[in-house]
Amino acid sequence: MTSIRPARLSDLGAITEIYNEAVRTTTATFDTEPKTVAQQQRWYQSHGGRYPIVVAELDGEVVGWACLSRWSERPAYDDTAETSFYVGSGDRGRGVGRRLKEAIVQEGRRLGFHSLIARVAEGSDVSLHLNETAGFRDVGVLKEVGRKFGRLLDVHVMQIIFDVTVQPDESVCKKGKKGKRGKGKTD
Repeated sequence: MTSIRPARLSDLGAITEIYNEAVRTTTATFDTEPKTVAQQQRWYQSHGGRYPIVVAELDGEVVGWACLSRWSERPAYDDTAETSFYVGSGDRGRGVGRRLKEAIVQEGRRLGFHSLIARVAEGSDVSLHLNETAGFRDVGVLKEVGRKFGRLLDVHVMQIIFDVTVQPDESVCKKGKKGKRGKGKTD
């Protein structure tokens, strides 16, 4: 059975191997050159705390990973993170990606993010589906923003928002007027 756990530095070789396979063979990442373990070590050190990395382990072997990353360096975006997940080709179609996506979304909720973003390249129907089943909605398409394998590709921007409850305006409620949902109830 697949287990999900926080990533350790000792997982970096497997994480790098899985990522480099995606670089070489898929449009799941727009990196075009494989990464070295040293490069990935800097990436790993930029995570942790508010931006965790988790791995999927099957029979003691790391078969996939997911992470939360800063959406932007600008402070106004601090309540938003980007999600990523990768599964080795030999373990795709076995529910590993779904478990990773669910785990990283749960981490985002636990860490108090308001919004999570996923970018999904054109043609990645499985990734679109996994994001949708995890609660993400397609909020737009960036046309021809990346070139990989000799093709210009569109990117779907998907988003999940955790705090979707409508908070009535207190001053309106206290005056007994109708709130945003059309109910005249007061506290």
